[in-house]
Amino acid sequence: MMEIKELEKLHPKGVDFSSNAVSEETLLSRIDKLQLPKHLAIIMDGNGRWATKRHLPRISGHREGIAAMREIVTLARQLGIRFLTLYAFSNENWHRPTAEVSKLMRLLGLYLKKELKTLMTDKVRLKAIGQIDRLPKSIAQLLLSVEEKTRQNKEMTLILALSYSGRAEIIDAVFNLCGDLQDQTISINDLSETVFSSYLHTAEIPDPDLMIRTSGEIRVSNFFLWQIAYTELYFTKTLWPDFRRKELLIALLDYQGRERRFGKVLQI
Repeated sequence: MMEIKELEKLHPKGVDFSSNAVSEETLLSRIDKLQLPKHLAIIMDGNGRWATKRHLPRISGHREGIAAMREIVTLARQLGIRFLTLYAFSNENWHRPTAEVSKLMRLLGLYLKKELKTLMTDKVRLKAIGQIDRLPKSIAQLLLSVEEKTRQNKEMTLILALSYSGRAEIIDAVFNLCGDLQDQTISINDLSETVFSSYLHTAEIPDPDLMIRTSGEIRVSNFFLWQIAYTELYFTKTLWPDFRRKELLIALLDYQGRERRFGKVLQI
């Protein structure tokens, strides 16, 4: 197994923590908890391809994806990440075969029922964003129930983006903002980026510091179009069901090796 010092010699500007080169314990020891993203967002992509590669039905990939979700949520909570958003179901996903969508909704319901106890034990608050009214009524009600039961939990906020679209979110924000302008609840002179952000689904949630996308696709797929203006992006070929603790630690170490300037000149 290659040692950290050897990797640093090969990559002086940042260690290339290959998942096969370094142990999970070594990766964990390198994490600086003072430089973790406050808000981590993940596009969980590749469940279907994971199943297809194994000649399994697509729903098997989604089930394995749920297992990956549990592992990542647990590690994020243990590390002290304050906000974790998982892009679980997009507006575009409604165009998938009806049978697959129905199975996905059932999986979501099972996940919510099964994880409530863990969320309460770990003091994790659940928040759902997106066009929740498009979800089956039973799922929407279950989401509302879990949100309410976990509302006072303070250790971490887990945000599930469901029936979500970045463009639709912006349109919704503009619509509501225009309504308040018309009602004179606010003045046009009050308009600012901060005010506009308060109309988004993520009001009172900080913008992501790091966004991860799995499966090798290099695009944001209509996710957090407003919020990721200065977010660090990390793309990996790993399919979501295979994205486990080591893969997240590798992504976090890559993030910690970056210089975030927000358009400013770095002071030396």
